[in-house]
Amino acid sequence: MPQSTFIARTFCLIALCAPFSLRAQQHKTTSEMIPAPRASSVIDDSVKKAFDINSFIFRVYKYTDTSGQYFCVLTESNDSFATTDEGKPDTAHYRIRAVNLRSDNGKMTKVWEINDFILKNGLEISIWWWTRFCLFQDYDDDGLIEPIIIYGTHSTDNIDGNRIKFIIYYKGQKIALRHHDSDLDEGRHTEVDKAFHSLPQKLKDAVKAKMELMNKEGLAIFDKTTF
Repeated sequence: MPQSTFIARTFCLIALCAPFSLRAQQHKTTSEMIPAPRASSVIDDSVKKAFDINSFIFRVYKYTDTSGQYFCVLTESNDSFATTDEGKPDTAHYRIRAVNLRSDNGKMTKVWEINDFILKNGLEISIWWWTRFCLFQDYDDDGLIEPIIIYGTHSTDNIDGNRIKFIIYYKGQKIALRHHDSDLDEGRHTEVDKAFHSLPQKLKDAVKAKMELMNKEGLAIFDKTTF
């Protein structure tokens, strides 16, 4: 093969591969849970004051996608001491709040937030983030991370049950799944926002996988018809 032809074909191959390489770089996303010492230096007193973050910071997640860099701050109020099912002392949380901040050259702006609290029915005694089930991933490969935030309540009555809530942020839209747990079949029900059904299949599968895992670990009872 003449050298000129070889060079021409090489440049052609590079030109064809370049858009795919560029697209892969553009769609690179990262996420991590920030250790407490580093989190306190990012979410410092000035940031807390600016966004009225007064409760105990339980976790801070950092994630980056094609739209920028974000910090998701999960807080819980420390209100009283409760007792676990094993008889051990534990802290009860009456309120939770999540604040999602975008960082642009060191300047923070709030993108969204979540607020919830225990019901005043005399049965719920605490509410907290289920961080082991929270996810910050790009499920549809569009370069944007779709956060899945999960939290739940603890009740003194297994028949009336606990509540579990899934919050999904997809392209600026807040989508929720609300589950009321119970030992009784007639006491369990799950409300799913209509928008959930139009989400990318991989994103829906990730949520359903968490439900199945909760079933397997005995943390909740989701009927098979739910997923």
